[in-house]
Amino acid sequence: MILCLDVGNTQIFGGVFDNDQIKTCFRYETKQGGTSDQLGIFLKSVLRENNVDADKIEQVAICSVVPSLDYSLRSACIKYFKLEPFFLEAGVKTGIHVKSNDPAKVGADLIAGAISAVHSYPKENLIVIDFGTATTFAAISSKKEFLGASFLPGIRLSMNALQSNAAQLNVVEILKPKHAVGRSTAECIQSGLYYGHIGVIREMVERMTQEVFADKPPVVIGTGGFVNLFESENVFTAVLPNLILEGLFLALKMN
Repeated sequence: MILCLDVGNTQIFGGVFDNDQIKTCFRYETKQGGTSDQLGIFLKSVLRENNVDADKIEQVAICSVVPSLDYSLRSACIKYFKLEPFFLEAGVKTGIHVKSNDPAKVGADLIAGAISAVHSYPKENLIVIDFGTATTFAAISSKKEFLGASFLPGIRLSMNALQSNAAQLNVVEILKPKHAVGRSTAECIQSGLYYGHIGVIREMVERMTQEVFADKPPVVIGTGGFVNLFESENVFTAVLPNLILEGLFLALKMN
């Protein structure tokens, strides 16, 4: 079995692959930080609680956008699993040609998403939208070229910014509101967060399509923690919640 870890700014999203299929998934708050012992104990305990024998983990693959956690994660894998982890980083095989001005600085999560998207939809133009701490839009051509991306604050980050900087606005439950015109403070915030995000999604897909995919409309893939919130809006060709983990798994196999 293979343990894959997508290390984001808010959470570590993990999954265990057995015979090329995800057996179980879990999440851990990145903001907690953690020593190698804390991370190692968490990983072994979460595997045990999901009926996965930690001794059967043969490899660990990591894509990380939080460099401060990389050392602790590597040490945890070595101490608790007796394995040197594979990191998806510049210089490893990916099958993706990165066309950005500084390829080495493209986020590992973006590359993992591109790998999996290309694997699922070969010879298609692609836009991958990942709903995490940031909402990211990645454009990948039918020639397996990573053309570039666009970022904006994710929906939870946007809510926290409102709460932190506006004295009379509080944190609310993130959900799809019944109406665009809110009749309470909570409804007003929920409306702005939800429909504002949908508006940005539609605008970015349209602009990216016109700019780089005018010859052939792209397949639009949604992934990330909040993707299901927008699943009913008909903006995605496909919703693939485990896209990053699957791309990381494929990268490990290539290397």
